[in-house]
Amino acid sequence: MALTQGDFREYDSNRRVVLFTMKNDQADVTCAVSTEAMDQLEGVSRIQPAQREQQFLRLREQIEERAARKFSDVELEGNPPGVILRTIDFRATQK
Repeated sequence: MALTQGDFREYDSNRRVVLFTMKNDQADVTCAVSTEAMDQLEGVSRIQPAQREQQFLRLREQIEERAARKFSDVELEGNPPGVILRTIDFRATQK
């Protein structure tokens, strides 16, 4: 089954990732995207921590599309298994 949109969770400044979920039917799938990946996607740097949620929302479509692809390819990490997106995950989609 394809993943569908879940929820923004939080910006984790210690790990420098934005945590979010996606839905696999009714089950939550834990996901994270690095702030470096988001900055690269947007072509910016030095985003303030308070602006990370808005940045995620601006990039949400691209981030969730890539998370869904990694999930369908069973590229899961961690315990419980989830999707972690890094800059390398977006290189193939950039011009």
